[in-house]
Amino acid sequence: MIQKLMQKIAETKAPICVGLDPMLSYIPEHILKAAFEQYGETPEGAAEAVWQYNKAIVDAVCDLIPSVKPQIAMYEQFGIHGLIAYEKTVNYCKEKGLIVIGDIKRGDIGSTSTAYAIGHLGEVKIGSKAYRGFDTDFVTVNPYLGTDGVKPFVDVCNEYDRGIFVLVKTSNPSSGEFQDRLIDGRPLYEHVAEKVNEWGAASMDGDYSNVGAVVGATYPEMIRDLRKMMPKICFLVPGYGAQGGTAEDLKYCFDKDGLGAVVNSSRGIITAYKKEQYASFGPEHFADASRQAVIDMISDIQGVL
Repeated sequence: MIQKLMQKIAETKAPICVGLDPMLSYIPEHILKAAFEQYGETPEGAAEAVWQYNKAIVDAVCDLIPSVKPQIAMYEQFGIHGLIAYEKTVNYCKEKGLIVIGDIKRGDIGSTSTAYAIGHLGEVKIGSKAYRGFDTDFVTVNPYLGTDGVKPFVDVCNEYDRGIFVLVKTSNPSSGEFQDRLIDGRPLYEHVAEKVNEWGAASMDGDYSNVGAVVGATYPEMIRDLRKMMPKICFLVPGYGAQGGTAEDLKYCFDKDGLGAVVNSSRGIITAYKKEQYASFGPEHFADASRQAVIDMISDIQGVL
């Protein structure tokens, strides 16, 4: 699967991922009004608004990008109706030819980990038939429980040609509380990176592994070392834009051929119409503002590659 993502990046010349992380406060009033008129001010109405918002943005940007990353928590908050909107979003993105990275950050052990992996990456057997739950191409995985939590995902990836991105050095301000702790004289995230290499060796797909790493753009001083430590590992890079990461911060995420990383932007794309830079589009043309924000992001990143 990672080879497919790298091919899409090469074709689009856009090593980026649009984070579909909708909050009701992001959605233009005319979409909310239409959804609430149909379903009331209910979780079903909220989920309908999320779906229509996502669909418009995907329609506007799908020809420019290789991948999207819906954050499942934004959908789970609306219960089963939200999860239906998540499923519709995943399926629609795949119909548009996009690679879908489910940002689920699961981390458990044994059969529970396997069930998570099957539900999001594989197939569940029901009698004589098999069904896909959430048909994503990649998911994010929390490695805190060690190999017991990650290996079931790797096994499912190998069976169904899917992939994972393991949290290594995340972009949030408090990540250092644990991730930067010195263990045997080295920060914890370096120990995790070594395990990612180990897990990744069991799932190679061309030049890269189907086991990737989440490495935040907000810590550029650590990126260069992690790139050297994990030469066959693709980086999923959050933190660009709204969290403060810049294109210059990203350059060491990539290999010399400009591959090996995919940079996520969520609010910077999906709420572009709210920014002064794109205010001329207005709420009615929010998707066009998102398209322009994607074009600008691609140009910004290409400028340092």
